[in-house]
Amino acid sequence: MLRVEKIVGDTSDPAIFDLIHDLEHHGAVETITLPTDDLNRHRLMARTDQGSDVAIAIPRDTKLTDGAVLYLDKSRAVIVRAAEQKWLRLSPRTASDAVELGYCAGNLHWRVRFDGADLLVAQNGSAEAYLNRIPDLISTGRVSASEITE
Repeated sequence: MLRVEKIVGDTSDPAIFDLIHDLEHHGAVETITLPTDDLNRHRLMARTDQGSDVAIAIPRDTKLTDGAVLYLDKSRAVIVRAAEQKWLRLSPRTASDAVELGYCAGNLHWRVRFDGADLLVAQNGSAEAYLNRIPDLISTGRVSASEITE
């Protein structure tokens, strides 16, 4: 089992990028795909796409990111990849509907971002589970919903 206690670097670093690129040609780059919520964790167990077990225990002031290099030597690299995030697009019909939607999203502690007048909610489950928390807004047509993936 590989034990990781620090992040070596990032694939965007030109010096590391060249090493990773060479290792990719030899099939020696392993990736760990993590849900976006797990990128905030500091201690976790994971398995690479090639089946290697990895124990991650990084300092609290360090954050996992898409492209973080956890291990790198001349014969192998282990890289973190963020899984695609599903978003629920909630489109309020009026300004007052938007205020009520925002109030609900805040009270429910949903992770959100904005796209114009729409509220995008990061999904960690089914869209239905989120919509069931705001039934009056949905059933009356005051808010419409659609799913997107990024």
